[in-house]
Amino acid sequence: MSVESVFPALEPLLPKVSKPVQYVGGELNATLKDWDAAAVRWALMYPDAYEVGLPNQGVMILYEVLNEQPDVLAERTYAVWPDLEKLMREHGVPQFTVDGHRPVGAFDLFGVSFATELGYTNLLNALDLAGIPIHAAERTDEHPIVVAGGHAAFNPEPISPFIDAAVLGDGEEAVLEITDIVRAWKAEGRPGGRDEILTRLAETGGVYVPRFYDVEYLPDGRIQRVVPNRERVPYRVFKRTTMDLDAWPYPKQPLVPLAESVHERMSVEIFRGCTRGCRFCQAGMITRPVRERSIEGIGAMVQRGLEATGFEEVGLLSLSSADHSEIAEVTKGLADRYEGTNTSLSLPSTRVDAFNIDLANELSRNGRRSGLTFAPEGGSERLRRVINKMVSEEDLIRTVSAAFGAGWRQVKLYFMCGLPTETDDDVVQIAEMAKNVIRAGREASGRKDVRCTISIGGFVPKPHTPFQWAAQCDPETVDNRLRLLREAVNSDRSLGRNIGMRYHDGKPSLIEGLLSRGDRRIGLVIERVWREGGRFDGWSEHFSYDRWVRAAEAELPPLGVDLAWFTTREREELEVLPWDHLDSGLDKEWLWADWQDALDEREQDDCRWTPCFDCGVCPAMGTDIEVGPTGRTLLPISPVGKGSPVRNPALSPAVQG
Repeated sequence: MSVESVFPALEPLLPKVSKPVQYVGGELNATLKDWDAAAVRWALMYPDAYEVGLPNQGVMILYEVLNEQPDVLAERTYAVWPDLEKLMREHGVPQFTVDGHRPVGAFDLFGVSFATELGYTNLLNALDLAGIPIHAAERTDEHPIVVAGGHAAFNPEPISPFIDAAVLGDGEEAVLEITDIVRAWKAEGRPGGRDEILTRLAETGGVYVPRFYDVEYLPDGRIQRVVPNRERVPYRVFKRTTMDLDAWPYPKQPLVPLAESVHERMSVEIFRGCTRGCRFCQAGMITRPVRERSIEGIGAMVQRGLEATGFEEVGLLSLSSADHSEIAEVTKGLADRYEGTNTSLSLPSTRVDAFNIDLANELSRNGRRSGLTFAPEGGSERLRRVINKMVSEEDLIRTVSAAFGAGWRQVKLYFMCGLPTETDDDVVQIAEMAKNVIRAGREASGRKDVRCTISIGGFVPKPHTPFQWAAQCDPETVDNRLRLLREAVNSDRSLGRNIGMRYHDGKPSLIEGLLSRGDRRIGLVIERVWREGGRFDGWSEHFSYDRWVRAAEAELPPLGVDLAWFTTREREELEVLPWDHLDSGLDKEWLWADWQDALDEREQDDCRWTPCFDCGVCPAMGTDIEVGPTGRTLLPISPVGKGSPVRNPALSPAVQG
């Protein structure tokens, strides 16, 4: 395939589409390397629109890690909107990268990072636009190796017909090892062709190649076993874990989008992993153990990132950022460093029991006071015991009262609907909690204009969690409970007018559940949905529940299963699950025991601060969990050069420029 830029053919099409700037590339800190000087070439994709994909930390990190290698080239591609897709098909323009506008089909490897299963149809569309056969079995030595990664790749079975390989877990070291293997194979003259390079990847134990595993089924539709079909391939594939985050301070040069994106900020990941043990949370389970970035490492990344981008907001990211053992020192040190500048700090959703006003004041010292966000997840205390989210309503009221009294005016609360053992009353209690927040806010602030927004998402059981055996709630029940909740909120207009309610109906969640816990048979459904026009299923305006249901009804019954079999059916303890041969580090027996504790409404403590619960991760990783704190401080940066975002009180304004 030609490696020439397709931009001459693409450019005349851009005035005819929405947001053409998202396709032109040339962002600040983007990298464009000489094609002929590279031994290995990657095309990296986040399978969603540019505005969602560009800020994605995972792709940004891999892009930089790979391009730092002298003989490696990495470029980015994103899903194209239907308006451009139509024109590309009419004019023969293939899927292209935004960096060099090179055809994706010309690269050695095509890496796709999935944060959600609803991006699967976009993968098929990108493959087809690139001229790459959508079925892995039909690809030749001339086609890129298609590698899936990201959280949704921890069960890649539904897309196994379409990918060549999948990597579980952290990608920094994994992509370099894959690159080394491909480089050596190419240098040897590509011996054994596509089959041999995939075998070399699979035999590392850290790359899953679906074609090398056979799935056998029982008469009732359940899986009997999954076994390798050749030598040199392991029975289980392990996840990759980057243990020393300070050794991987990426991204060093964050990309600055040309078009408006979902996150207009520079982000630093302050730690990875979470041991809070929320039973619904796949991210918390699959990213164990906790690994903290040091306070000096955080400070250096913030400084370097601000100077490289010009952003005025820094997001301190993790699954539960306020749980960093030195978060107070981090936030105070950064607030001191950037005081008097336009640089503000932000945390994502914060646990009520990890929040305090001092922390909030440091975050807002240099910026405006936006609303505070908390995630109780369950409406009743009983349900919060089931999901192991032990936040009492008293804790919440005490926290929001302090916040409203200190000048905040808005609070957002996240919940889920459709959780295991949930009743109508558990959901309706969300309304009373929100009303109590308004009452407490009015009393603490002496004002009537305080607001509380409740945001509710549908619960989806995920692989590698204690809820992987749970029956998913049907959309009709979810929608009925949301209707009851809305009525309860509006029953008292004096309070209800200060409560906003945002929610998604239960239908997209059911389809996400089908894709999340599906096996290889679901590939037929995904392909049919795509062929019938399915694109951007994570966007409500493009998602079609009826299209997915029709596809499932057409493809699954001949195989002895149906949509309900994969979603609303509860699994038994000894059932072989589609992802059992993919090792996240968690013992299946421990997950089952935690599922039984959930049904008995027994909570479990955070193992960071209590004795080990034997989940299996630390022995598998050969590590002990990081508990901190280090006692170190955020070092001041000196001297401050002209144009630096750092303010040094010791220097006069004239010296600082």
